[in-house]
Amino acid sequence: MRIAVINENSQAAKNALVVDCLKKVAEPMGHIVDNYGMYTPDDACQITYVKAGLLAAILINAKAADFIVTGCGTGEGAMLACNVFPNVLCGHIEDVEDAFMFAQINDGNAVAFPFAKKFGWGGELTLTYAFEKLFSAPFGGGYPPERVEPEQRNKKILDSVKAVTTKDMMTILKEIDQDFLRETVSGERFAELFYPNCQVPEIAEYLKNL
Repeated sequence: MRIAVINENSQAAKNALVVDCLKKVAEPMGHIVDNYGMYTPDDACQITYVKAGLLAAILINAKAADFIVTGCGTGEGAMLACNVFPNVLCGHIEDVEDAFMFAQINDGNAVAFPFAKKFGWGGELTLTYAFEKLFSAPFGGGYPPERVEPEQRNKKILDSVKAVTTKDMMTILKEIDQDFLRETVSGERFAELFYPNCQVPEIAEYLKNL
């Protein structure tokens, strides 16, 4: 699994911490972690939580990433922004129970953490334990065991509903404010990380031609 980290500007100072906690858990499992920043609060490319949602959608729909780890001060804005877009199902994660049950019940492909709320001593422990539970088993296994069948059925229904209620990604890229889109993909390492891993040439070509 290729996991992309996206930090919005208010929590950019925690980027190194988030990536370090994630790599300690994910890399021994064979996952790859790509860090799309923000790397510092002073980065030229300022990623708001809305841009984090758009960037997450680009990565998922272009198949340049399989999973997104993002967040903001409360985690709510990043979660909402991600869920606006097609094929992105983002959960709000505050603790290990959230992480495990989101993966098993909702079978999503993105998570948003509250990197400011209640993030004091032990914040890195909460993150590490949440990552451990998040990736501890194949997604969509169901929980508790007696609820597996209806949960898996409901996830398929949710995916089909979202396919109807959202536009396709190429339409979004063409219709969204183009300056906003340029700013979103202008990160220091975006080109280096995205284009070699993008599996949808149409998306790659459109972004290159902006």
